[in-house]
Amino acid sequence: MVLDFFSSLSDDFYKSLVYQERYQFVLKGLGNTIVMALFATIIGVLLGVLIALIIDCNNKTGKFGLLSGICKTYVSIIRGTPVLLQLMIIYYVIFKSVDINIVLVGIIAFGLNSAAYVSEIIKSGIISIHKGQYEASKALGFNYFETMRYVILPQAIRNILPALGNEFITLLKETSVAGYIGIVDLTKASDIIASRTYDYFFPLILIAIIYLIMTLGLSKLVNLMERKLSNVRN
Repeated sequence: MVLDFFSSLSDDFYKSLVYQERYQFVLKGLGNTIVMALFATIIGVLLGVLIALIIDCNNKTGKFGLLSGICKTYVSIIRGTPVLLQLMIIYYVIFKSVDINIVLVGIIAFGLNSAAYVSEIIKSGIISIHKGQYEASKALGFNYFETMRYVILPQAIRNILPALGNEFITLLKETSVAGYIGIVDLTKASDIIASRTYDYFFPLILIAIIYLIMTLGLSKLVNLMERKLSNVRN
């Protein structure tokens, strides 16, 4: 029975990956997944920090009222709708008549989605810093953005690093819906292979293992960064 199991497993491995070089679907899917997650993370962090600062600046100084209102509306819409729906709207509506790389569409969609959540995380980090530090910086002649850059944000990042790490891990897994607009990500790769082998078990398990390895790796990296920041703080 054990020999039969390993024989069946070997046969599934051959049909799913080796035969007709089907492993190339997995490699392409892995590459697209990593590219989308990486660049969407960059967009999410940059735009998320900007949104959080605009809203917080408006709350503290009264400036950027219109921009703050736009940012709040943006965050509410993004957080209140599914990422798959946003992806489809961006591809089928916004870029309907534009000749654009489909992976770039995924990067933009996931980046814009992540920015809304990152902005909320950054805001919570800013709030966690005692307001006396902001007042002390103001007394020293710092303007709002200088205070954020040199005093508040460095401390806030330490407090919210676990939450940011979880957001990045979530973003990596969310890219699995990219196949709905034709992007060959890891999940889509498993679907392509299964459609040719008529066996979903091995391709799906294989892709699940790859996702698990990546998320565990990211978790380890975040934990390492937390320990280093903790040592610096001490």
